[in-house]
Amino acid sequence: AQVSPFRDLNIDVTLNKTFTKDYSELQKDTGANVGIRRYNPYATGSFSVSYISYQTLFTKFDPNEVSALFKTFEANRIILSNRLGLDNKFYADPNNRTQDGYVRGYGRYAQDVLIPAFLAAYTKKDPTQVELIKNSNQNLRSNPFSRILPKPNWNITYNGLTRLPGFEKIFTNFTLRHGYSSTLSMNSFTTALLFQDPFRVGFPSFIDTNQNFIPYFLVPNVTISEQFSPLIAGDMTFTNQLSARFEYRKSRTLSLSLIDYQLAENRSTEITIGADWRRKGLPLLSKLRIGKNAKPLDNDVTMRMDFSLRDDATSNSKLDQNTAFGTSGQKVIRIAPSIDYVVNNRINLKFYFEQNRIIPKIATTAPVTNTRAGVQVRISLAQ
Repeated sequence: AQVSPFRDLNIDVTLNKTFTKDYSELQKDTGANVGIRRYNPYATGSFSVSYISYQTLFTKFDPNEVSALFKTFEANRIILSNRLGLDNKFYADPNNRTQDGYVRGYGRYAQDVLIPAFLAAYTKKDPTQVELIKNSNQNLRSNPFSRILPKPNWNITYNGLTRLPGFEKIFTNFTLRHGYSSTLSMNSFTTALLFQDPFRVGFPSFIDTNQNFIPYFLVPNVTISEQFSPLIAGDMTFTNQLSARFEYRKSRTLSLSLIDYQLAENRSTEITIGADWRRKGLPLLSKLRIGKNAKPLDNDVTMRMDFSLRDDATSNSKLDQNTAFGTSGQKVIRIAPSIDYVVNNRINLKFYFEQNRIIPKIATTAPVTNTRAGVQVRISLAQ
């Protein structure tokens, strides 16, 4: 949906939700008196939804230190265990505790505990109010994540600054941009064949050898991917034919494995600055002649400068280990000045230089520098 609250301000709002599910079962006629029976029901699927998780995007991050958010995630588990123990009145006993204080059936590594504890920590929600995962499958359309509603993502553009007093004397155009998108996804969930709910009340009843209830759906991985693209960006054109641009981006990907109980967190920050200046002729070229009767070289010259800096880092943290370590990361610096000169209506010259420097954050990776420079001649043969 597109909204324009007032002139020159445009807001694009999107909400997305995707749920796919495949179901199979074996039906067998076991006899005239019994009829058809159903065996081995099995469901697979995936789920993704537009989300909002920027509340914790700007917190301190050191890939080699356990973050405060991860510690909050660990602390949320006991709260969710107590909450689930009270909700599951049919099969759980809040007074029946394990040695580490969790309700039996909802331990520190139980899937129904980990997913809401993770979402509460990294979206700054109250763990007593965060959405829980369903454990029922009445029909093919039953969605275990239906309580997680899509949240709005947005893109905002404003180009009305030149209408403000004083700005029109400096700029011919000034556009500001801002955008945010986030996706929560749980891919490749499957039916747990050992799930039991004899009373059909929507709660698990069978406890495995790890003293955890087996949920109806097994989710191997939960991912949150978000980005401000950009957080703030501006494109401006001055009255003296100078154009400038800036952009600041920030992104994060969180991937929680429910198999080995590790969280991989990747953060990226990128700053881009650029400028173009166009003028008629250069003093250094105005005195040059090509040919005996040639005119001075005073055609259009465009000078361009681009600079960008990107900082990436990835960290792995494992539950209850009190350790974190960086697995990858790098700084990428790019600088690219160039000059375009129009010799005539057939010949264009371009002088360019570009350097990319990759500075790794891992000792086992060597730094890399790539440099390109040269002169490019473009000749038009069109009549």
